[in-house]
Amino acid sequence: MTPIRSYTCLVPPPSTRPCAEPASRRAAVPDERRAVRQHPAALPRDQSIPRSGCRAYGLAIAAFPAGAIIAGLAAAMFIRRFGSAKVAVAGTILTSLGILAAGLSPHVLLFALGLLVGGAADAITDVAQNAHGLRVQRGYGRSIINSFHATWSIGAVLGGSMAAVAIATGLPIGIHLIISAVIFCVVSLIALRLCLPGRDEVTEEEAVAGGAEISGALVRIGAKTVFVIVALVLISIAGAVVEDAGMSWATLYLSDSLDAPIVIAATGYIALVGAQFIGRIIGDRMVDVFGQRNVARAGGLIIAVGMGLALAFPTVPITILGFALAGFGSATLIPAAMQAADALPGLRHGAGLTIVSWLLRLGFLLSPPFVGFIADNAGLRAGLIVVPVAGVVAIAFAGVLAGQRDRTPASDR
Repeated sequence: MTPIRSYTCLVPPPSTRPCAEPASRRAAVPDERRAVRQHPAALPRDQSIPRSGCRAYGLAIAAFPAGAIIAGLAAAMFIRRFGSAKVAVAGTILTSLGILAAGLSPHVLLFALGLLVGGAADAITDVAQNAHGLRVQRGYGRSIINSFHATWSIGAVLGGSMAAVAIATGLPIGIHLIISAVIFCVVSLIALRLCLPGRDEVTEEEAVAGGAEISGALVRIGAKTVFVIVALVLISIAGAVVEDAGMSWATLYLSDSLDAPIVIAATGYIALVGAQFIGRIIGDRMVDVFGQRNVARAGGLIIAVGMGLALAFPTVPITILGFALAGFGSATLIPAAMQAADALPGLRHGAGLTIVSWLLRLGFLLSPPFVGFIADNAGLRAGLIVVPVAGVVAIAFAGVLAGQRDRTPASDR
């Protein structure tokens, strides 16, 4: 029951290169430029990417995760009142409307406000979906959470492909986002009928925790559990950084820095989420056989080596392959962190899940302006070094995840 998002944005033509070179050698960027991008909505045409280049672009799109962080802890209240399925669907609809409002905004402040609303709704949707998914998994009796997250990857591939077609056919941004909003709001309403009927008063009530409950729980737990929570947050942020690199920068890097045709440049993000989908489809089986810890370490290695080689040898084919390897390697990181957090001892069931779901948004919040700052001063190629670094972080902290024969987090041993 994951919302399928169609993301578009404005990207300057290669001749202007707002992010390819340091700021001291950058020319002004003209207003009218459209190309596929995979981050919520589109920069207003009369504002576009201003003279400050990638830094301003990164700050603008950070409004989406900022809204998510602001609203994330409110998910518990809504889920307990209305149930996870209804909240997930309502949140999907509100997210679609927020992205549509941002895409149609005539001013950059209204654009940011639309993303802020969309991000807030998306965060509540995210917690509700995972709560309902874990409820299904408990009834199913084995790991299926990665398969649920694979449906997000399907949506991302479909959204990126829709954006590519819209650009290739010259479809206006507003029309594209209206079509997307209508289609996927209807899909979400249909999906509601396929969710678990009624409410499971035990699992639904315990699936999430509010801010006051989290604060009280953190006071009671020991230093070891705090360390595990921090490690799980860092693992999830590593996955978020990889996803954001594809959503926010893949198309711009390929089209602007490597001079790829814009339709080809769009395949960077599609390759990432397509490979991520494959990784998530087979991820549950790999976890059952090898354990979360080994799978996460192997994934981190694939991210670091794959994207490291892509940055070391910056050609279009190798870069697209590098994004694909990064997507495949990151496939199980966020699901693994959420599943481990949901089972942490010393916390009310659901408190760990809420904490990790909320704080992983820091990756989406901080990554765009950080990469943009580096890109404005040293080029986008340098900024994307955050991707192999994220792989190293995943390797370093994967020890807190369950091993091959031990299905409990490290803090429980």
